[in-house]
Amino acid sequence: FAPSKQSIRSSALNDSPYENEIGVVAPTGFFDPLGLSTNIDAETFEAYRASELKHGRVCMLAVIGYIVPEVFRFPGEIAPGVAFADIPNGVAAIEAVPSLGWLQMFFLIGATDYYGFLGDFDIGKKPVGKPDLEELQLNELQNGRLAMLAFLELLRHDSQNFVSPGFDGYDNLITGLPFLYE
Repeated sequence: FAPSKQSIRSSALNDSPYENEIGVVAPTGFFDPLGLSTNIDAETFEAYRASELKHGRVCMLAVIGYIVPEVFRFPGEIAPGVAFADIPNGVAAIEAVPSLGWLQMFFLIGATDYYGFLGDFDIGKKPVGKPDLEELQLNELQNGRLAMLAFLELLRHDSQNFVSPGFDGYDNLITGLPFLYE
């Protein structure tokens, strides 16, 4: 048998001018299956990257915000007569939060986004003792990507449990740590 001739194929996954940017990791390489980075300029790519970073940071906070109420409740009221402890966790909270509570959250999130309280996306702050800024930026992108997937899974699991209670045989979100609910 003679060895077959290897053909070189071209695709959006390996022909991007952005394949050497921070965030390109093995084994996927530059992953853009929808071709969103095709025929865009560097400024648009940077805007996409800033959006990815911002969404990652928001999802890191969202995952913590999804898990913490399982074990801790803030004292006080979200609206007059409605204590934080009376609000259920997850998807069930959508109907339980009064309109004044939604208004507070809406303005807090809007102010955070408008005034940039989530961080300076141009500079970033380098921790003491960490000399490699590229490694830190890659870590933040990767952690943000993982948080986006984690939040979607928490939302999917909770939504399914909300529609069909006990579908998985568990009553609580954090099933590996039963002592939290005692």
